[in-house]
Amino acid sequence: MLGPVILAASRSDKMRRFVSAAPGTRQVVSRFIAGETVEQVVPVVKETIDKGLEITLDVVGEDITTREQAYAARDAYMELIEYLEDLGLGTKAEMSVKLSMFGQSLEGGHELALANIRPVVEAAASIGTTVTLDAEDHTTLDSMFAIHEELRKDFPQTGCVIQAYLFRTEEDAGRLAAAGSRVRIVKGAYKEPAAVAYQHKAEIDKAYVRILKILMEGDGYPMIGSHDPRLIAVTQELARRAGRKLDEYEFQMLYGIRSDEHVRLAAEGHRMRVYTAYGTDWYGYFMRRLAEKPANLLFFLRSMITKG
Repeated sequence: MLGPVILAASRSDKMRRFVSAAPGTRQVVSRFIAGETVEQVVPVVKETIDKGLEITLDVVGEDITTREQAYAARDAYMELIEYLEDLGLGTKAEMSVKLSMFGQSLEGGHELALANIRPVVEAAASIGTTVTLDAEDHTTLDSMFAIHEELRKDFPQTGCVIQAYLFRTEEDAGRLAAAGSRVRIVKGAYKEPAAVAYQHKAEIDKAYVRILKILMEGDGYPMIGSHDPRLIAVTQELARRAGRKLDEYEFQMLYGIRSDEHVRLAAEGHRMRVYTAYGTDWYGYFMRRLAEKPANLLFFLRSMITKG
């Protein structure tokens, strides 16, 4: 099982330096990261929307150690919102944020993250879009859900993410599947202990379906984060049984993965949103993409050999 090993490496400074310096890294990173600056990602946003797709943008970088870095993360999202407003792209482009990037893990981090994310959510609402709070490791989730609940008092369209591999998630889904809520369900991409999370793919897939059923039968707006053809088919069947129209849920997939499927689902009338990351601090995000699928790791290793 290479996934847990790669996830452990995602927290290693030594591995960060090695991977960053590897000859083939840049080629592979560009498959998953749309650019390093907001100017570089804007053409990707336009191209995505021109294909009939929607987009959620993630400024990568989560392992911060100072308040100044947290303020810089806030400012990076504010800059992105200004660009989206100037280009008139707000209604098709939302944002995804990791609260660790906004200072959640620092001293007084809960209050700091809330203070930093609030102006971003407010600015997003002013241009007709919204923000989704990404889920991180299980130790951060109570804080994330509390911030989500607080933000929804003024900005009810604020979304959040739940992870199927955690034991707690079925209960969280029942609470969140309420009118007006926006909930993205993913399998989970962090190294979690057996005390809190399923460890095997078959168990995770079964949990995903159970949670998806809760969301589809609820009154909220489910956002299905998966590239798995079987889970996509299950989603369509559960939506049909729940009497949901095509605009009452959406699929979300990662930039650079199964791009043809993005277009196919949109052509069938589904709402299809592409999760698009950009920025210079790409290492943690990149390593989780390698851990999720062996083919991604093989692609990376072949590139290192070819370029070496």
